[in-house]
Amino acid sequence: MANGLLAGLDVVRARRFELLSGKRVGLLTHPAALASDLTPAAQLFTSASGLELVRLFGPEHGFTGEAQDLIGVTGDTRDPLTGVPVVSLYDDTFASLKPTPEQLAGLDVLAIDLQDVGSRYYTFQATMLYCLEAAADVGLPVVILDRPNPLGGEAIEGPTIRPGFESFVGPHPIPTRHGMTMGELARLYRAERVPGVDLTVIPCENLTRSCQWGQRFWFPPSPNMPTVGTATVYSGMCLVEGTNLSEGRGTTRPFEYIGFPGINPREVADWLNEASFPGTRYLPVTFRPTFQKHAGQACGGVFVAVSDSTTFRSLNSGLLVLMAFRELLGERFRWRTERYEFVDDKPAIDLLFGNDRERLAIEAGKTYHDITEPWMAEELAFRERRKPYLIYPD
Repeated sequence: MANGLLAGLDVVRARRFELLSGKRVGLLTHPAALASDLTPAAQLFTSASGLELVRLFGPEHGFTGEAQDLIGVTGDTRDPLTGVPVVSLYDDTFASLKPTPEQLAGLDVLAIDLQDVGSRYYTFQATMLYCLEAAADVGLPVVILDRPNPLGGEAIEGPTIRPGFESFVGPHPIPTRHGMTMGELARLYRAERVPGVDLTVIPCENLTRSCQWGQRFWFPPSPNMPTVGTATVYSGMCLVEGTNLSEGRGTTRPFEYIGFPGINPREVADWLNEASFPGTRYLPVTFRPTFQKHAGQACGGVFVAVSDSTTFRSLNSGLLVLMAFRELLGERFRWRTERYEFVDDKPAIDLLFGNDRERLAIEAGKTYHDITEPWMAEELAFRERRKPYLIYPD
């Protein structure tokens, strides 16, 4: 990686995988888990001497990373490159999200190397948590190979999940943008949720909290996360999944395009730009999704253009986007009501926010400042709460 930054995978490789010597290893990973020379983790584990890679596990979007959101990867397969069996941890039931004792049988250690995107509802951190729980149940040690958070480690955004609103897009009470790496989250989860797990985190080298993605190579961790720019807006624009608006799936810039058929793009852009939100401009656009909501229809809307990622607050921006479209669309705007991430009894937007407070406030006509004011106290509380689990300096 650029500027001497090494991921946990690079660190264990430099140490010749000595931590795993003599072990039968299971590896939860995906194509975005690359070494600094762009060699995939699974390939390095397969070729490493002194360990046996027994089983591979794939998160949402599949071990090969090609599956769209909410698409289960049914049945176990084999990795065509290494020949190692692959277990899917995202099928069509909630139970499929956690490895079973049988799937962990015969392993001496479970290694996890996943490139996260820094937003709580991106489900890789949930899969990691469920794996920690499953491993603790059978006494299996877990090793996390850490990676940088592409959003950096300083900013925290959004409400913390309230009891009763836990789901796969929010399994534990943390804010939407948490500013932690997977390794740091694992340490928090061990303390607050899985105290019995035998956990080792292999930290990155030369990583600081202020580190942005910079010139490091970005490999899409899922089909609709093509660029670091996507990750930058995702913390807020994923809220659009909880509505009947298009989040630009099936375009080249998902989550940066937001729209709806028949709406005037200039009206939306003007509404949002008048809010004078720092770090961004909303550009009027027309785009045509090729699948999911409004597939094949021309959608008017905005392109979320981030001019300064250090001041841009994505979740606040996402809230403004919801409020703008709701006002301009009137009765045509709807919350998504169908089953979402294995939950039938709560609207998707409540699961994404982590409670029903924001939806009810929007419906009651509360102002943007009324809605976001409680977030500040929750963000400050989490900043203190996470301190014991942080690895990297300021």
